[in-house]
Amino acid sequence: MGKHYYIAIFITIFFSSLLSGQLIDFDREIPYQKVFVDTDNFGASYLEHLEKFYESAPTDTLKFEILNDLAYYWHTRNLIKALKYTKLGLERTLEMENRLWYGRFQITQGAILLRMEKLDSAQIVLESAKSKVLTKDLAFLNTQLGYVYERRGQLDKAADYAMEALRFGEEQNDKKAIALAYSDLSNIFWKQAKYDKGLKYGIKSIVLFEERGITDLDYDFTLYVVANNYLKLNRYEEALKYFEHSLAIGERYGFYNNLSDVYISLVDLYAYLNNYKKAEKAGQNAVKYAELLENRFMLMRSWLSIGKMQNLQGKYKKAIESLQKSLNVATDDFGDEYYLSQAYEALGKAYAGDHNYMEAYKAFSKYDGLKKEIFTAESDQRIALLQTEFEVAQKEDTILLQQGTIKKQQTNQILTSIITGLLLFLLILGFVAIKNNRRKNVLLQHQNNEKEFLIKEIHHRVKNNLEVVSSLLSLQSTHIGDQKIKENMHQIQNRIQSMSMIHQNLYQGKNLASIEMKNYFKILGDYVLHSYGCGQRINMVYEMQEIELNVDIATPIGLIVNELITNALKYAFPNNLKGTITIGLVQKSDHLELKVNDNGIGIKNGNMANGTGFGTQLIALLTKQLDGKMVLRQKKGTSVSFEFQHHKAA
Repeated sequence: MGKHYYIAIFITIFFSSLLSGQLIDFDREIPYQKVFVDTDNFGASYLEHLEKFYESAPTDTLKFEILNDLAYYWHTRNLIKALKYTKLGLERTLEMENRLWYGRFQITQGAILLRMEKLDSAQIVLESAKSKVLTKDLAFLNTQLGYVYERRGQLDKAADYAMEALRFGEEQNDKKAIALAYSDLSNIFWKQAKYDKGLKYGIKSIVLFEERGITDLDYDFTLYVVANNYLKLNRYEEALKYFEHSLAIGERYGFYNNLSDVYISLVDLYAYLNNYKKAEKAGQNAVKYAELLENRFMLMRSWLSIGKMQNLQGKYKKAIESLQKSLNVATDDFGDEYYLSQAYEALGKAYAGDHNYMEAYKAFSKYDGLKKEIFTAESDQRIALLQTEFEVAQKEDTILLQQGTIKKQQTNQILTSIITGLLLFLLILGFVAIKNNRRKNVLLQHQNNEKEFLIKEIHHRVKNNLEVVSSLLSLQSTHIGDQKIKENMHQIQNRIQSMSMIHQNLYQGKNLASIEMKNYFKILGDYVLHSYGCGQRINMVYEMQEIELNVDIATPIGLIVNELITNALKYAFPNNLKGTITIGLVQKSDHLELKVNDNGIGIKNGNMANGTGFGTQLIALLTKQLDGKMVLRQKKGTSVSFEFQHHKAA
């Protein structure tokens, strides 16, 4: 990247009118040089060129290809027009019964809808497209799903989809898909304020884009993302270089969305450099391109950047006006909690600077609430859990290694005895060797016992810590008047207790790596019955043999059973009905079967698999984690059965 790039831009723009005709020529062997795939040798008029020729394409496939590009790239200038072409493509592919291209137009539709802040609709369309398109389309599809969750502020899920897109890109050896996945991860790390990591992934993306040799929308956006990370690291000169490069590409091709993005960030950059004249000009440009695009997301962020700049200038009344405009654009269905949190934080500072402390308090309260939604405790716990599992796995590997060493030493003893019997003159050396080996064995056994004790102590402490958390929740719930919140606290206690029992079994049992499930289910069932005061009217039946499972599968199965028992107690036996809950677990040759039945009144008005409660979501996530599937049946009560792959078991 450098002067050669800008020379290329100058030459391309100069000859763009001559070169535009080369995009489509139906007399050529390859009639359509696909934009931003086969060539980037054209100017801003390329959309008009595609509009002119797509109707006269000689084949349906070629017509769909040109029309889909036309629909997708119009979203960089006008979302309404982009959606119009997308709907035309969907209608025509439906008429022709072309399932593949219908799915591809759905991906384009999802990309446009999410940029119109219609996130739920975008997600539905994208999920529907999965079964229609080819494997090579799935990287881009998962990228768009990641954008949906990023706009919602669910950065952990957005990262999951970016990693899935990366996996598909690597499987297909698709440099563009890999580069785009790195770009998305860079942007997510930037939002998480992990700027060094964001810069690392952004630079990796830039290198791949430049190896590909095509200047396109996503390369342009990645330049902007890298510049954002440089900006937050206070490396202003490098940030400005990347911003200017991005602007040059955006102006060449008419990428209004990227231009608005860059000008929004330039407001911050120039404000940090105390060049408020340039910052104000950048703010005007950001608003201009957002309005041309008719994009509320861009417009909201444009006014946000202007308000933050006015805060730095001490123009608090003007800042309040700008930030109110930003929040007025962001209606209730806006969805992006990250930028909403920034707007309320800036508004709080503006009110505080204007000595309106009551309004400042309200704004900061909303900021705190939104921030907690974005940077959730679940994400932190997930990272902590992975770290704990990694450390425990290392300790268990050490034990296995030492056990192997002991066996190796025992083999050496046998060989030494044989050699001693054959070669008497080595008797003394053999005696010394045996003595030394025995000493080592004793030492290794002692070390092994110490390691086992330490691991049991870890499980004991984890169990105690979980019980402390459960006790704190119980204590806190006594001060809560809201019965619904109290019930939620109670359910959280039960989940924590189910995990606590796992660790209790581990440190009390003989095997540090597995759990005997029948005894565990009995303890868990008794605890849940007692916690709901149902011990006298609900009978628990355990139709299973003694089965030992690895802790990695025992924990999620325990949580699933806890949720199902709790649901049965809450809904299956109203008005103090008596009944029976039956739990069964069978280990087959290649899979595990889990069944939880009750003879209650059954589930009313809905299928549990499609529920919206946290417990239902938790069961679905845990089932997916175990590569399993769930079946719900209703006949004289409720029966839920699961089938898990055997490779997850002990």
